Amino acid sequence: MTKGRNRWLIVLLAVLLAAGGYYAWQNFANDSLPPGIASGNGRIEAVEIDIATKTPGRIQEILVREGDFVTVGQVLARMDTTQLHAQLRQAEAQLRRAIISVDTAKSLVAQREAERKSATAVIAQRNAELDTADRKLQRSEQLIKTNAVPQQVLDDDRAAAEGAKAAVAAAEAQLAAAEAAISSTRAQVVDAEASIDAARAAIESIKADINDSILITPRDGRVQFRVAQPGEVLAAGGRVLNLVDLGDVYMTFFLPTAQAGRVAIGAEVRIVLDAAPQYVIPAKASFVANVAQFTPKTVETEEERQKLMFRIRAHISPDLLRRHIEQVKTGLPGRAFVQLDPNAEWPANLTEKLVQ
Repeated sequence: MTKGRNRWLIVLLAVLLAAGGYYAWQNFANDSLPPGIASGNGRIEAVEIDIATKTPGRIQEILVREGDFVTVGQVLARMDTTQLHAQLRQAEAQLRRAIISVDTAKSLVAQREAERKSATAVIAQRNAELDTADRKLQRSEQLIKTNAVPQQVLDDDRAAAEGAKAAVAAAEAQLAAAEAAISSTRAQVVDAEASIDAARAAIESIKADINDSILITPRDGRVQFRVAQPGEVLAAGGRVLNLVDLGDVYMTFFLPTAQAGRVAIGAEVRIVLDAAPQYVIPAKASFVANVAQFTPKTVETEEERQKLMFRIRAHISPDLLRRHIEQVKTGLPGRAFVQLDPNAEWPANLTEKLVQ
């Protein structure tokens, strides 16, 4: 019984010591800070990037695993482009056909222009024939008055003059038809050239889709999740991977109204993580919420207003992150200490172990 009682006394003493240590730590964290320094609990976060497909298709391969570090421009995954390459060949064939159509239309324009020149020459010839026929008719009409020529000659000359007029009219009609044909063939040239532009645009669009089928990372980071697997068919915008941007890491924490109102953008911040309390990470305040995050149902008295908590965000320097990229992890809880007064001095424990 004595041994059992001693064992329970030891356990009770350990619990009391742990509780006392926790209470002392809480008092140190909350009450031992110098004036002008405030602190709040928070968690390390980072900007997340979804690597997604631009067009629907099947995933051909994924080249990274969860937890891998990736750098800007690195190929992460490839989509199956068999159908896109078939569409590309079709568009290239349409381009060749359009180019041939332009050459054909231009040849027709040249042919119609030659026909117009021929019609113009025919008109000139028919006008000359009409002039000759008119002169001959005029002579016959003068000679018939003296019976120098028979009536038959006069009739024949009149018929010849009328025939010459009809020939001129026919030649002019042929010229008009040639000019209309030229306008039509020129329109065919414009249409064929537009087909070339459309085919080239289609080729550029398909090539862009083929290029977009190679999924690359826009920033340095770490693969957090593989959302899909090779062989899966995704719709446009389907997510393949989720990355964490390790160049944009911050801690979000909360301060009450009186302290949050004194935090300036760019104020010095010190971060201590629960997982690595031996290191102090420097940061700067980059955001202070303009709306309270924890709001009572009614805020009418000064006492109630003091209960409001505002969200603060402290960004860690990208240069510091690059120097310690292997150690950067998101989701870790910790405590942020912020300088409310730029002239306030940091405690020794937040200065001596500052990460450089």
